[in-house]
Amino acid sequence: MIIEKGKTASFEYTLTLEDKEVIDTNAGADPLVFTHGSSQIIPGLEDQMIGMKTGDTKKIIVNPEDGYGPVLKEAIIELKTEQIPESSRKIGAMLQTQSPEGQVIRGRISTIDEKKAVIDLNHPLAGKTLFFDVKVLDVK
Repeated sequence: MIIEKGKTASFEYTLTLEDKEVIDTNAGADPLVFTHGSSQIIPGLEDQMIGMKTGDTKKIIVNPEDGYGPVLKEAIIELKTEQIPESSRKIGAMLQTQSPEGQVIRGRISTIDEKKAVIDLNHPLAGKTLFFDVKVLDVK
């Protein structure tokens, strides 16, 4: 059986960036399970797994537009430093809030000084080319 629309597949993966740094992996842990065509994984990975079968391995490169998208300038905002909890007033700190509609919004402080903080609301992997090593464990 091959991976195609409507089929459920489980797989192992290791995700690296251009510098070969391992960003994420589930090798040796629980497999990632998805139903093809249901938008449960990023489009570039899902598309390139079409036709794979149990036991297949593949190196998959996903461009930003097929992964987490480009870095959007409008998703970079400024806040007054006093609006940031004191314990989070450092570069790299992750913040979380809710939109008026109740959607969870996460951001990372990219710069901060006494007066203002710049918060990047883009996904941490936005704008990055992703390199996956995948191994299909099962297809149903």
